[in-house]
Amino acid sequence: MQDILISFFIFCIASSQLLGIVYSKTTFDVVKFGAVGDGQTDDTEAFVKAWTALCGAAAGGDDVPTLTIPGGKTFLLQPSEFEGPCKSKSVHVQVSGNLVAPKTPDAWKVCPPHSWLVFRKVGNLIIDGSGKIDGQGSTWWGEDSSLINGKKEKCERPTKALHFLRCDHLRLSGLTHINSPRSHIGISTSNDVEISHLTIIAPDESPNTDGINVTNSTYVNIHDSKIGTGDDCITIMSGSSNVRIAKIACGPGHGISVGSLGADGAYAAVENVYVRDCSFIGTQNGARIKTWPGGSGYARNITFEHITLTATKNPIIIDQQYCNGAHDCAKQSKAVLVSNVRFTDFRGTCGNEEAIKLDCNHISGCQNIELVKINITSTVPSKKVYASCNNAKGNSGSTVPTVSCLKYPTRPFI
Repeated sequence: MQDILISFFIFCIASSQLLGIVYSKTTFDVVKFGAVGDGQTDDTEAFVKAWTALCGAAAGGDDVPTLTIPGGKTFLLQPSEFEGPCKSKSVHVQVSGNLVAPKTPDAWKVCPPHSWLVFRKVGNLIIDGSGKIDGQGSTWWGEDSSLINGKKEKCERPTKALHFLRCDHLRLSGLTHINSPRSHIGISTSNDVEISHLTIIAPDESPNTDGINVTNSTYVNIHDSKIGTGDDCITIMSGSSNVRIAKIACGPGHGISVGSLGADGAYAAVENVYVRDCSFIGTQNGARIKTWPGGSGYARNITFEHITLTATKNPIIIDQQYCNGAHDCAKQSKAVLVSNVRFTDFRGTCGNEEAIKLDCNHISGCQNIELVKINITSTVPSKKVYASCNNAKGNSGSTVPTVSCLKYPTRPFI
């Protein structure tokens, strides 16, 4: 597993050096296409026209056609899809202003589709800037039934505010994402993705407002960002591999999670995930793997290391009895196999008495689990914390609290 992680780390360094400088001689300002930017006027049509011009531009040499969204303005957009492939090898969207969704459900012209803003089949897409993407999701956080366009309809929340589908070689950086109706950013079926220097914010009590969801994607590098939401800061879902996450300040939220995997008996596969130098501040969970009973497939070669905890309620957790958090799961004859998982160098405080929870299934259990150099104490100085363990096999060394079901190694951990 170490060799795989080292080679992947080298790949990430090499790919990050390809970012370089964006050269933009060919520019398309959304205002010149009729966008008003007063936060009240529907600017959707102007954005679609500007995108069509950008995507159809054929640039040569180092020139990267650029769509500019100027600062000092707020652009109201209805659900929009920006589709490729584009003529130029790469296109650039520079967001200096603010993008906002309709403020209330009745302001949506139709029941929302799966996502509010979608980029589809756009290779070598660069999106950056100092602007803000505001999903205005608070009115969706209650009931999903809303008055849409003058008619009472049953409408579900948009699943994502910003969604990238089949966008290989994506680069997303610099923006602030706030108050999504549900998940803020989705990465689906994309390869070679770099996400950095983002700020993602939603209230702690906002339901299912994940920061970043990664699904069916490979070689994804997420780093140097602050994420505080009402659900997972980052989730890695089935079909994803070679995911590197570093220097994420997570909180509030539900931590960084692999899964959930295997719901409704589904096959799931996640491998080669490396999370390092992250902090969890007042989060519900820290490092988490969650699977449903009855699923199949695997979650393997996963490392969490150099983690700082501040009043984290569940710092380390493998939960194979997930059942959407209910934990009243019916007994099943198959399960997602969790193996080759390493937690190392965790330091800080736990808000609960149970600091480590390895709740593995009765079929295959969790194989080759390692806990190394763990020091977790209670937020209450006089209170002790403990570890619980079911059906887990592996090694543990220099770990507080002690994990009794794991073996102490005959040789020291490096």
